[in-house]
Amino acid sequence: MKRNFSLFCLLNFLAPVLLLAQNPKVDILEYEFHLKLNDENDVIKGNAIIDFQYNEDADVLELDFAAEENGKGMIIDSILQNGKQLKFQHSQEKLNINTSSEDEISIFYHGIPEDGLIISENKYGDRTFFGDNWPNRAHLWLPLIDHPSDKAKVSFYVTAPSKYQVVATGTLQEITNIDDENSLYVYATPLELPTKVMVIGVAEFAVQHLGEIAKIPLSSWVYPENKEAGFYDYAQAEEILQFFSEKIAPFPFTKLANVQSTTRYGGMENAGNIFYFENSVDGKRSSEFLLAHEIAHQWFGDSASEDDWSHLWLSEGFATYFTDLYAEHQYGKSKLDEKLQQERRQVIGFSQSTKTAVIDSSRTNLMELLNPNSYQKGAWILHMLRRKVGDENFWKTIQQYYQKYKFSNATSEDLKVEFEAVSGINLNQFFKQWLTQYGQPKIKLEYSYKNGKLKITVQQLQKNDFEFPIELQLNYATKDAEIIDFNITKKKETFEIETSEKPISIDLDPNTNLLFEEAL
Repeated sequence: MKRNFSLFCLLNFLAPVLLLAQNPKVDILEYEFHLKLNDENDVIKGNAIIDFQYNEDADVLELDFAAEENGKGMIIDSILQNGKQLKFQHSQEKLNINTSSEDEISIFYHGIPEDGLIISENKYGDRTFFGDNWPNRAHLWLPLIDHPSDKAKVSFYVTAPSKYQVVATGTLQEITNIDDENSLYVYATPLELPTKVMVIGVAEFAVQHLGEIAKIPLSSWVYPENKEAGFYDYAQAEEILQFFSEKIAPFPFTKLANVQSTTRYGGMENAGNIFYFENSVDGKRSSEFLLAHEIAHQWFGDSASEDDWSHLWLSEGFATYFTDLYAEHQYGKSKLDEKLQQERRQVIGFSQSTKTAVIDSSRTNLMELLNPNSYQKGAWILHMLRRKVGDENFWKTIQQYYQKYKFSNATSEDLKVEFEAVSGINLNQFFKQWLTQYGQPKIKLEYSYKNGKLKITVQQLQKNDFEFPIELQLNYATKDAEIIDFNITKKKETFEIETSEKPISIDLDPNTNLLFEEAL
């Protein structure tokens, strides 16, 4: 998921997204959502058919589902199991259904979504419906377990006015004209997904089918008013999809639809159908790296997902760094360095006001996790791992990690285990310092030259301890610059080297390999 450029400014005005606990008592196997939309009002009618199993003896099925309050939210009409009515309790964010049976249940409901399904008008004044579930807003319009650790299969049966096209998670199974006014679209996927990326998009679209890229049907869905610009802009997905498919693994889903949408975020990595903010279309291809970020998420975040929100960097950090890797592939190392240096500035700026680690379980408002720790610092951690283990081991680990955790969930420890197994390097200190403590090295560099010897002192001024390799570029007046490197293991260390000339200056980290702050 890519934040809109103004998201930080908006956070204080958006309703907080509260943390919903994991539910280890039950495992959802499959959702079948039947939804009816209309143009007369914002009321949706739903029937959720849920296949589940208990992980322990239980007589109550607990789901996340927002109840009606002040005219917004969902109202339960009835709940059936084997044709019999079930008793239930529905209030605030929870739906408790009295049943000890594991037979599938059907939940009939209606209401106006407070959030999650965004019913609004696009910039051209046309009515649209877009699922916008991240992080756990799916339960505002769908009854489910709204946590990334409980993955399930899903299908959508969407009945909507016939003027609309429908795109949704999964493969298109059916289009039926029900009557003169409404059509039914059916999408389904046999793959288990987190609820944050199960969505529908309903609008008047112009659709371009680009054929198969890396054996995956690729399409662009844009508003008809900017069709030519949208088709041109979104066609960049071809090279991006090809690059990631070759470097990571085959694309995990049965299609990739890039969709112009009217939602909250700059981009949202819904599985197999990515929603981009409506101004991502400008006819200038200015959203190339946005496309790369969201497409990278299809592997990391959608397929291989974080086990809990505190490990969000496994999604956002990966998408950020793999965008950097695409930039390096497409435009060279100078573009990679440019992006990393920008990301480093963002991390430093954030750390000056917020003293939290990347793995942060203290947040109750999940929107607060949309910060440079999850995105830019996560990217830097992967970059430093790449430099530490080497390119060959880095890509081998990435591929191995993905194969092990695709359509499943992982923690930061799981990633560490994979990197250690491939590289043979003990990474305990690396993961501890970069993921579980806040900040980064703040380096003060001093040097003196006398009798052909250069004495260099590297001092760390930050509170926490860090160990890291550092490169220094010695710049001379009459000879070529040279790069030297040291392993820093203490707060203050002094090194001495021989050189025939006094440097006129020394540059820290000339190859952009270290996340650090330079003390001025």
